[in-house]
Amino acid sequence: MSYKNAADASSVAVVYAGILRGFSRMRRLPSLMIPSILMPVFFVIAFSGSFASIVELDGYETDKAVNWMTAWAVMQGAAFSGMGAGGLAATDLENGFFDRLRVAPIRPMAIIGGLVGYCVCRALIPITAVLIVAFGVLHAEMPGGVLGFVMVYLSGIGMAAVMGLFVLGIVFTFRTLKSLAIGQIFMFSAMFLSVGQAPIQAIDGWLHSVAAINPVTNVIRMCRQGFLGEVTWSMTQPGLIALAGMVVGTSIWARIRYKKVDI
Repeated sequence: MSYKNAADASSVAVVYAGILRGFSRMRRLPSLMIPSILMPVFFVIAFSGSFASIVELDGYETDKAVNWMTAWAVMQGAAFSGMGAGGLAATDLENGFFDRLRVAPIRPMAIIGGLVGYCVCRALIPITAVLIVAFGVLHAEMPGGVLGFVMVYLSGIGMAAVMGLFVLGIVFTFRTLKSLAIGQIFMFSAMFLSVGQAPIQAIDGWLHSVAAINPVTNVIRMCRQGFLGEVTWSMTQPGLIALAGMVVGTSIWARIRYKKVDI
């Protein structure tokens, strides 16, 4: 086996170990998952009930509020799960364990990959919880069929990866668990300044301009399309492009800020 192949195999093993370590920590501290499950479930129940009549307005493309709100709740849960990568890294930085990782013969992107892989796998839990509540309790519908569910999970895990990489960059910069609050501000801002609650036609003023250029808007549309009708390439492509762009951008950001740890 060549050196390059050996290094690649080693990196895969490191990523896998990082994922397992994350879940091991989650088993010891199950309270870590409670907010990322309860918050999106609360959102889908509260907004679907409180704003049940809002879908009568033009632009909602459905007669059930839960069909509109479920995608937004899924994205909230996935993004919140993505912050788990930053939480794990911040804890390691504060207790000194991260110093051991840095001196080991491990590629930085393998360490980052393990942290992001953990939060992506972890995001499957709140996504599934929201869908169970939406369909089992609130009687949501999925006209898009199996492809609709594929879009939901693809959008969710993509957003978890984006948020995980973004928060890692913040944590690598400030090296403290308290810096997660910055990530939360960005997360909620990105979600609320989009088409999460209302279609773009119903948003006025500067909020309309922000929602129109917010890449999260296209990801939510991709996630939501199966709840409103058939899954189409015209709705899927912009979401995939937005996710790809955000993943590349946040990956570069996380890698650059990783160097900050060594200073």
